[in-house]
Amino acid sequence: MNNSAHCVLFVDDDEDVREAAQQTLELADIPVECHSDAGSALERIRRGWPGILITDIRMPRMDGMELLSQIRKIEPEMPVILVTGHGDVATAVRAMREGAFDFIEKPFDPDHFIDVARRAMAHRQLVLENRTLKAELARHSKEVSGLIGRTPAMEKLRTLIGNIAATDAHVLINGETGAGKEVVARTLHEASGRTGQFVAVNCGAMPENLIESELFGHEAGAFTGAENKRIGKFEFADKGTMFLDEIESMPLSLQVKLLRVLQERALERLGSNKLQPIDLRVVAATKIDLREASSRGAFREDLYYRLNVVQLHIPPLRDRKDDIPLLFQHFMKEAQGRFGREFAPLNGTEIARLTAHDWPGNVRELRNAAERRVLGLDPFAGDSAQTIENILSLPQQVEAFEKGVICEALRQHGGHVTATVNALGVPRKTFYDKLAKYGIVPAEFRNKSDG
Repeated sequence: MNNSAHCVLFVDDDEDVREAAQQTLELADIPVECHSDAGSALERIRRGWPGILITDIRMPRMDGMELLSQIRKIEPEMPVILVTGHGDVATAVRAMREGAFDFIEKPFDPDHFIDVARRAMAHRQLVLENRTLKAELARHSKEVSGLIGRTPAMEKLRTLIGNIAATDAHVLINGETGAGKEVVARTLHEASGRTGQFVAVNCGAMPENLIESELFGHEAGAFTGAENKRIGKFEFADKGTMFLDEIESMPLSLQVKLLRVLQERALERLGSNKLQPIDLRVVAATKIDLREASSRGAFREDLYYRLNVVQLHIPPLRDRKDDIPLLFQHFMKEAQGRFGREFAPLNGTEIARLTAHDWPGNVRELRNAAERRVLGLDPFAGDSAQTIENILSLPQQVEAFEKGVICEALRQHGGHVTATVNALGVPRKTFYDKLAKYGIVPAEFRNKSDG
C-alpha cells in the first residue's frame, strides 16, 4: 500500500507467515504493509511515522533486536512488537526492557494478534496527539495563554485583535465569567505598542464610596482622611491601557465622569479644579448585554456608544471544545513549573471527559482542573465539575472521543478528506457518515492559504 498512515509494518522472512499475518490484519480492517527483510522496513521509518512495527526476531542480515535498536534511534516512541519462536521468550523479555511494546509467540492466536496490534496503534495515536498538542503550544508560545486555541472563533478573535491593537480605539469585551476577558485586554495592550502601564480595575469588587478616589485620585484635604495627594488609576495608566472589568457595576454618577475623560482626554482629581491631560486607552469588559442595560436606564447609553467602538466577543469554552485539550495541556505545563511536579500525557479517556464537560466556569475552571491533575488529584473533583460518568452514558462518551479524534485528524491534514480518511484507516463512506453525524465541516480545518 502507498499510504503508511496508521498502518502496521509486518516483517518476517517466511512468506507463509507474512501471508497469514496480512490476511489476519486485513480481515480486522487494519491496514498492513509486509516486508521480507528488516532493511526494507527500516527505510520506511521516519520521525513522526504514524504506524507501528511487528517484526520477527530471527531473520538473516538484520534481526529483530537490531531493527528495534535502529528504530529507537529514529523514533523512540514508535511501538515495536516482536514475534518470537518458542526458544526466544528470554530474548523478547530483554527486548521489552530495551523499549519493545510487547511480544507475541508463534504460532500466534489471531484474536490475540489483533488485540496487541490494536493496543499498539491506539498507543501510537495518543503519543502523536500529545506531540501535536506540544507543537501547538510551542507555536502559541508568544501568545498569552488564554488566547491559545485553533478553533475558527479563536482565530477570528486573534485576527481582530491584531487589526485593532495599534489603534487608540476604545474596546468593549463581552464574555462569560472566567472566559478570559482580562487576558484579551492584556493581549491588546501588549500588541498595541503603548509605552504606559496596563492597569486593571474590577468595578464590581470596589466599594462605591472608594471607587471615585481610586480611579481619579485626590488632592490633599479633598475629604476627611485625605492627608496626602493620591494619583488615581486613570492617571497611573497614562500612555497605557486602562482595563475596567465588570463595567456594568460602575455607579451611574461615575459613568458621567468617565465619559468626560474619554471625550476630553483629561481628568480632574477630587478636590482639584485643574484638568490633567491624559493619553489613555480604555478597554471595558462586561458579562451582560450593555445595550439592553442602557435601554432600561441601568447603564448610560452615551457611555455605551463611546466604549463600543470595537466589540470583542470571547466564546465560552463549551462552544470551542476542540481547544480544550490544548488549553488543558498548557495549564498543566504552567502548573508543572509552579508546583515542581511532572505529569503524564493525557490519555483518550481523559480527553473524552474533558471535551464532554460543559465547563460553566470556562477557562478559569479548566485551569483549576489542570492544576488538580498535576497535583495528582481528580481534575473533576471541583465544586462545579461532575464526573463525566455521571453525565454521559458509555455510548455518549465513545461518541465524544470519536468526534475529537476525527477533528484532530482533519486538523493535522489541513481539512483534506482523502489524507484524513487514509490516516484514520476507515472507508470513505463511513467517514462521511461520521461527518454528518457529528456536524463536522472539513472546510473549517483548511489553512487560509489553501483558499
